[in-house]
Amino acid sequence: MQFTFQFLKYFFYGLELAIPLLLFMVIIITTLGQIVGQRESWTRFDALYWSFITATTVGYGDIRPTQRLSRMLSILIAFIGLIFTGIVVALALNAASIAFTSVHEGVSAKSVLENKQ
Repeated sequence: MQFTFQFLKYFFYGLELAIPLLLFMVIIITTLGQIVGQRESWTRFDALYWSFITATTVGYGDIRPTQRLSRMLSILIAFIGLIFTGIVVALALNAASIAFTSVHEGVSAKSVLENKQ
């Protein structure tokens, strides 16, 4: 149980540091989705839904762009979504590594962080 608490502590600390970048990426995804939605004559909600389905690379296919520029923007949305996911996964792996080292090797988390730098 101590590992879980340590992991959550360092994961949320990492999210706190990365939140400006992650929010910026969410704003870009939302804005590009609204641009595509306007070009494709979708509702705002459909454009928001489509942009996040595309960003998470789920891609149900129930809504899809037909215009060339919209398709190019969808590629950009998907690429930004991959980077977003990669950042969150990297934060989780880093938090797990620090938590594992501090709990199982009896080393303080502060010294683990200092050794990584």
